[in-house]
Amino acid sequence: MAARYYRLAADQGIAHAQAALGDCYDGGQGVSQDYAMAARYYRLAADQSLAQVQSCLGICYSNGEGVPLHFGEAARYFRLAADQGN
Repeated sequence: MAARYYRLAADQGIAHAQAALGDCYDGGQGVSQDYAMAARYYRLAADQSLAQVQSCLGICYSNGEGVPLHFGEAARYFRLAADQGN
């Protein structure tokens, strides 16, 4: 049920809702587990400078979950998060 409301808010560009929906997809909570969808919503939130989600996206890239394994992209997102104190 929560995933439905997160999606409504995420589709309106609300970064925290995009992050929460990414978490739902990552953990299969209220939706089928889908790492590609998790990464998609994490990226939307990360592009709005949400530091905690930049770290999550870095983890996706470092593990190759939902995105191609890419240590350079992982490092980039970890650095963006770190630059904001995360």
